[in-house]
Amino acid sequence: MTEPQEIDVDELAARLDGGAIVIDVREADEFESGHVPGARFLPLSELHERVGEVPAGEPVLIICKSGGRSMRACQFLAPLGHDVTNVAGGTMAWVDSGREVVTGIAGG
Repeated sequence: MTEPQEIDVDELAARLDGGAIVIDVREADEFESGHVPGARFLPLSELHERVGEVPAGEPVLIICKSGGRSMRACQFLAPLGHDVTNVAGGTMAWVDSGREVVTGIAGG
């Protein structure tokens, strides 16, 4: 199996400006404590049951805390025909880059 595509947070920022769809696969407490603006909340632990909520036919960026869980989500979604890209470094890299984060569950 080929590894999913990966981008860094600089590319994530550029794609967000273009209206990219971002799904955060961390758990609720992590998401609430701070996430990328506009990210949708869909925890990895519920992904199998809620896979229908992942948009089909358009690119989707997957993010977690540091890139591990989001890579697993990409590996699950790609064979199902989803156009997914992992965000390397995850939300930690986003925060470390000094970019804005949103708190609360409103994104989900």
